[in-house]
Amino acid sequence: MDAAPPEGERPDERLRRWRMVLGEDGAEGTGHALTGHDAAMDGALTALYDGGKKPGGRGGAERSAGLGASAPSVARWLGDIRTYFPAPVVQVMQRDAIDRLGLSALLLEPEMLEAVEPDVHLVGTLLSLGKAMPETTRETARAVVRKVVDDLERRLATRTRATLTGALDRSARAARPRHRDIDWNRTIRANLKNYVSLPGREGGESAEGREGAGTVIPERLVGYGRTDRSVKKDVILCVDQSGSMAASVVHAAVFGAVLASMRTLATRLVVFDTAVVDLTDQLDDPVDVLFGTQLGGGTDINRALAYCQSRITRPADTVVVLISDLHEGGIRDGMVRRAAAMKASGVRFVTLLALSDEGTPSYDREHAAALAAFGVPAFACTPDHFPEVMAAAIGGRPLPIPDAGP
Repeated sequence: MDAAPPEGERPDERLRRWRMVLGEDGAEGTGHALTGHDAAMDGALTALYDGGKKPGGRGGAERSAGLGASAPSVARWLGDIRTYFPAPVVQVMQRDAIDRLGLSALLLEPEMLEAVEPDVHLVGTLLSLGKAMPETTRETARAVVRKVVDDLERRLATRTRATLTGALDRSARAARPRHRDIDWNRTIRANLKNYVSLPGREGGESAEGREGAGTVIPERLVGYGRTDRSVKKDVILCVDQSGSMAASVVHAAVFGAVLASMRTLATRLVVFDTAVVDLTDQLDDPVDVLFGTQLGGGTDINRALAYCQSRITRPADTVVVLISDLHEGGIRDGMVRRAAAMKASGVRFVTLLALSDEGTPSYDREHAAALAAFGVPAFACTPDHFPEVMAAAIGGRPLPIPDAGP
C-alpha cells in the first residue's frame, strides 16, 4: 500500500477502495471509516463473505457466512445487493451465496424467487431442484426461467436466423443460375482448369508488366440457391444434462427453439444422462424444454449417440452437434466408434465441450483427442459464436474454432 496512487486519484479515495476490498477485519491499516452508501454496501459484502471473522480480507477460503438460514434475512439481503450493485455483480454474489451458504432450499419459496436477479446460473439451480420444487413455487420458477429465456432469445435469435439463412442459401447450388444469382467465387474456383492465356501474351508480358495474363472460361456456372420452403438440412442437438452442463443446457434449449422456427431446417433436440429423452415436440417453447430436463446424474454418451444415429435418414444433409464435457460413464470406446461411423457416413459431426460464456470446462482429454484424430475437434463455444459454427457446419466449411480451444 506504499505505492503512489494512480494519477488523478485522491489518497482518501484510494483508502476507501482498499477498505471496501479488505473488509472490516483486514482494514485496520487504512484508517478509513465507511458511512452512508459505502457502509451499506460493506454490510452486504460482510454478510456474504466475512461472516467467519477470519483475517486476510475478503475472498479467503473456508469462510463461514453471516446470513444464516433465515428466509426473511436472505430476502432483505437480496434486495440490498440489487440496490447497491449493478446486475452483473448481483448475479455473481447470488451465485456465491448459493454455493457458499447452501441456499438452494430457500429458492423453493416463492417470495425468495421474486427477490433474486434472474440469470442463466439461477435457471440451472432451479432446474437441478427438479421434483423437489413444490407446486406453490413452480409457477414463480417458470416466470424466472421465462425472463432469462426471453432475454437470451432477444439477444441471439435474429442474428442466428440471418447467419444460418445465408449459409443455407449458399449451400444450395443452382445448375443454371440467372446472372444476379451467380456465386462468382465458387464459379471461378470450379473453372480454374479452364484458364487460358490471352492471344499475343504467351511467353511475354502483359501491358501491366505481369507475365501470364489470361482468363478463366466459365463453362460451369455456380449460383446461390433460390430461397424455398423445403427442408434443406437436418440438425440434431445432442445435449449432456449432467449437473456441470447446466448453462449449456439453457443455451441449447434457446438455440433449439430458434433453429426449429426455421422452415428450411428440421431440428431435433435430445438430452441425456444415463437415459435419453427426445424433447423435439416441445421445441416451440424453450421453457417447456428446460422443465423437461433433469440436471444431474450420470452420463451415457454412447447411448445418446446411438439414439441420434437411429434418427438419421439423410446423412449427407445432417449436422449432429454433441454438447458434452465427454466424461463418459457408458461404453467409452463405443462412443468414439459411433461418432466415427456417423462422420464416415457423411454426417457433419460437431463436438462442443460447452455452450456458454464461461470458457472451456473440465473435460475428458483422451476422448477429445480420439475425436480429433478422425477430424472432429472438440472445443468450447460461446452463444455469440454458435451461429458461425453452425453456418460453417451447414455450408461444409472448416469450423471457426476459437483460439482457446484444445
